[in-house]
Amino acid sequence: MPVFLNASDAGFDQAFATLLGAKREDSPDVDAVVADIIADVRTRGDAALIELTAKFDRLQLTADQLRISDAEIDAAIQDVSTEERVALELAVERIRAYHLRQMPQGAEWQDDAGASLGWRWSAVSAAGLYVPGGLASYPSSVLMNAVPAKVAGVERLAVVVPTPDGQINPLVLLAARLSGVDEIYRVGGAQAVAALAYGTESIAPVDKITGPGNAFVAAAKRRVFGKVGIDMIAGPSEILVIADKDNDPDWIALDLLSQAEHDESAQSILITDDEAFGRSVADAVEARLQTLERSAIAGPSWRDYGAVIVVPDLDVAAQLSNRIAPEHLELCVADARSLSDKTIHAGAIFLGQYTPEAIGDYIGGPNHVLPTARSARFSSGLSVMDFLKRTTLSEMTPDALRAIGPAAETLAKSESLEAHGLSIRARLDRLNR
Repeated sequence: MPVFLNASDAGFDQAFATLLGAKREDSPDVDAVVADIIADVRTRGDAALIELTAKFDRLQLTADQLRISDAEIDAAIQDVSTEERVALELAVERIRAYHLRQMPQGAEWQDDAGASLGWRWSAVSAAGLYVPGGLASYPSSVLMNAVPAKVAGVERLAVVVPTPDGQINPLVLLAARLSGVDEIYRVGGAQAVAALAYGTESIAPVDKITGPGNAFVAAAKRRVFGKVGIDMIAGPSEILVIADKDNDPDWIALDLLSQAEHDESAQSILITDDEAFGRSVADAVEARLQTLERSAIAGPSWRDYGAVIVVPDLDVAAQLSNRIAPEHLELCVADARSLSDKTIHAGAIFLGQYTPEAIGDYIGGPNHVLPTARSARFSSGLSVMDFLKRTTLSEMTPDALRAIGPAAETLAKSESLEAHGLSIRARLDRLNR
């Protein structure tokens, strides 16, 4: 059974702190293994990729087979049903339209001193997307990573996806094709991350790596950060639902299970101002677990990390939500928009009882790659901004340099950086002749 808490109880603060402090992130001691794998790929390139792919994915490859050919993609996507293709195409359309609106604008102006100042935006030249492999891989994650990259203007987008025993999900290949992916390689794990970061004979290096993966992939992304950019280190999925009694308990139960079925370490929390409703939702979860296909995963998640919290009013619910800073936040209340103004720490907010979080996973438009483990307090979900960089622009006219140069020279002297000051003084002396 999940934890039942009441915000009015004397011991609530300690119990709530315990709930927040529960460690759900997988933390096997993989860093040393990953360090060796990265070093091996840097040293031996394709040969290391081929050897490690045989070891971990039980797949024998040659160097010319690392990349999935266009012909292979064409053949595989023929297995995708018309219904699935149409759904993917609609998702691409909606995700692209949403992310196009995120594109920032450059700016330039002349200030009072006469200096021209501004900034411009440009995309990274190449990005790599990690996609978990096998038949259980998720084409929706391809869309959520690849579409923003292409909207941002990334010229080269390479996908790495493990194909254990040679298996690959045709939907993943179609999602990549529809998103504008340029290259797909059948390699995975830490070795794929190393290949993207440092390059091999067959895989050119990229500037940024995004996409989910297991503990080895996460450790590899940590290690290559600095050589390349990364999106984030994501932990297990999580959802917080704030709901009043005027909801169908079964709907809310399904929303909680939509994240619980991802991972035994996922967390699903309900906050409600009606205790009887909270009990009804918990009962509905138990009923659904009797028939849910992934009950072996969702059951332990709900049992070990699930919670139902009863609050005196929705203002308290908003306060607790901000302390949780959930990855996904559903507001199933009468005035969801007003409550959303008070919930400032969340990766994504879903407004009203007809907006289940699952819509956001596939077709809503906003990105489903979101901060976890309370990192929504200081970070955001994936967007076009992750594939863009801002460059500042400055131009001094002679009059502008005369106006502000002496102050810069003074500050350079105060920091004992003589050449800094002299570089300004030399120009001022020429101008003052």
